Amino acid sequence: MVCRFELVFVLMALIAVTPAKAQSAAAGSPDGIWLTQAADAKIRVSRCGAGICGVVVSLKEPIDPLTGKPQADDKNPNPALAKRPIIGLSLFSGMRPTGQNQWSGQIYNADDGKTYAGKISVTGPATLKVEGCLGALCGGEDWTRSSR
Repeated sequence: MVCRFELVFVLMALIAVTPAKAQSAAAGSPDGIWLTQAADAKIRVSRCGAGICGVVVSLKEPIDPLTGKPQADDKNPNPALAKRPIIGLSLFSGMRPTGQNQWSGQIYNADDGKTYAGKISVTGPATLKVEGCLGALCGGEDWTRSSR
């Protein structure tokens, strides 16, 4: 009877652990649509070769009220790039894994038209920490997973 009890206990423990492992693996995935901290844009993060990519898929205000045209990358110092639309703009480049649920590379900030050394980490099932640095000065924000 003791053997049967131990077998039931082991099976129940295995059943309880399996969903937790699957959940933690999903929690570590950056894949999906993320809402920026200011809730003004949604970014699709996906696997891209050995790293990850992040592309703007929607904006809270997709039309520039001054021009009546789609929002453009008008803060970019390169005049040719300043005309490209924000929607479809790639924000991450060279993002490669640096640890469990962590990547580093470069992040483009359309708010100021500059590219920064950056890192990204999944800090929970619905939170993506995005940080950029210029020298010793760093800043960051938490993005939240969006349903779409």
